[in-house]
Amino acid sequence: MSKKKHPDHHDAELALKLYDLRREAVMRESRSAVVSKFLPASWEDVLAVTKPDHPLNAAFRQCSTYWEMVYSMARHGVMHGEFMMESSGEGLLLFTRIEPWLEQYRAHVGNPLAFRNAEWVTKETELGRLIAERFRKRVQAHLEAARAAQA
Repeated sequence: MSKKKHPDHHDAELALKLYDLRREAVMRESRSAVVSKFLPASWEDVLAVTKPDHPLNAAFRQCSTYWEMVYSMARHGVMHGEFMMESSGEGLLLFTRIEPWLEQYRAHVGNPLAFRNAEWVTKETELGRLIAERFRKRVQAHLEAARAAQA
């Protein structure tokens, strides 16, 4: 796989197109729902959202596939990864919410490649690492609060 060394005008065009896609009404509604309402505190919470009758299922699927598409552009060298991450960190919030149960999720949905592009940007781009670490701290605080509430 080739990795772009520098962003160019094609990267800028892609970034603008990705931004336009995020502004589409259904996508905006899905992003808002996932960011504000999908706060898994257990594997059971993650499992629940995979069920077709879960209120966040469609939004979860739309957001997860959108961000995987975006991050695949960096992983495959279509778009400069660091440049892309300057405006596409939101998808890592979803990834870090799933990450504690990633292996279980992959096994459950029968897809060992689920979230692989998000995982890639968290390991292979400097900004991806920084953004993911910031979100992991939020997730950890959420999980600790959920455990404390159960105690």
